[in-house]
Amino acid sequence: MGKNILITGGVGFIGSHVVRLMVTKYPGYQIFNLDALTYAGNLENLKDIEKQANYHFIKANILEADALKDIFEKHAITDVIHLAAESHVDRSIVSPLDFVYTNVIGTVNLLNTAKEYWRGDLSYEKAHDGSWEKNRNHLFYHVSTDEVYGSLGKEGLFKETTAYDPNSPYSASKAASDHFVRAYGETYHLPYVVSNCSNNYGPNHFPEKLIPLFIHNIINKKALPVYGDGLYTRDWLYVIDHARAIDLIFHEGKNGDTYNIGGFNEWTNIDLVKLMCAQMDVKLGRAVGESEALITYVKDRPGHDRRYAIDATKLNKELGWSPSVTFEQGLAATIDWYLNNGPWLENVTSGAYQQYYNSMYDNR
Repeated sequence: MGKNILITGGVGFIGSHVVRLMVTKYPGYQIFNLDALTYAGNLENLKDIEKQANYHFIKANILEADALKDIFEKHAITDVIHLAAESHVDRSIVSPLDFVYTNVIGTVNLLNTAKEYWRGDLSYEKAHDGSWEKNRNHLFYHVSTDEVYGSLGKEGLFKETTAYDPNSPYSASKAASDHFVRAYGETYHLPYVVSNCSNNYGPNHFPEKLIPLFIHNIINKKALPVYGDGLYTRDWLYVIDHARAIDLIFHEGKNGDTYNIGGFNEWTNIDLVKLMCAQMDVKLGRAVGESEALITYVKDRPGHDRRYAIDATKLNKELGWSPSVTFEQGLAATIDWYLNNGPWLENVTSGAYQQYYNSMYDNR
């Protein structure tokens, strides 16, 4: 059956991979890509599909409630995949209100618009298992983060049932948006799913996050600023595998349910950086250890969670998803992409981003 799917944040890092997959895999769907084109949004990310008949770009902001209403009515939106968000923890520490506006108010605007536009189709009786499966002609899919769960000790994994315990303005804003999605499901019977993912990496990533930032810095022989002792641990997820998981959950996940998406691997920041340095020395023809010598330990940031690790067993067992690459393979492919797309990298690291980089990392 044909769908008119609104994907928010679709020219950003994760969003662009989701849009590309949905456009190419489902020619019977009309994909409407809504993006405000903030600093992290880049239309170049989707240059290869922009002329596809079922792809439509809309420049708009999810804070604009009237614009959202017009979009739903004009394009008869049947489903939402919501990825638009402010996502960088460092930025949230400097400017928390930006994260409240976009991540919380923006999400509620979307929820209100979907609720009103779909209200004639919403059942006020749950299916026998409480999942609202009978409402599957619409779906509000909210893409979130593992950071809502807070920090782990040396043992254990985040499960779908783990209590929320956010520690940064960013994670608090995402936790709030998750709660609003679930509240609209319970209160208004809006069909929804939520997924919480671990750290993503891969092509087209704006270089404010660790991996693309350090690739850029290694290329240019700049310092590699590692927070604290470098032993902060993250589970890493290849962005293309994340897009595959979103596709699967969108089509086969249970309404009113939550799915954790993780890469089934953990790396300390310092071990990851050293692996990256070793791979790039080979790829750039540099002496062994040349890039590693760029590592510089800097003052830790406030509210820095010690360890994240996702248990993606539910997604694996119920829907059959698993990562397609190891971290070493995915990292090598990511480095190759950046080395082969120098103009893209230079374009996004100029201007406003360069000012941000200087303010965040210089003189630490």
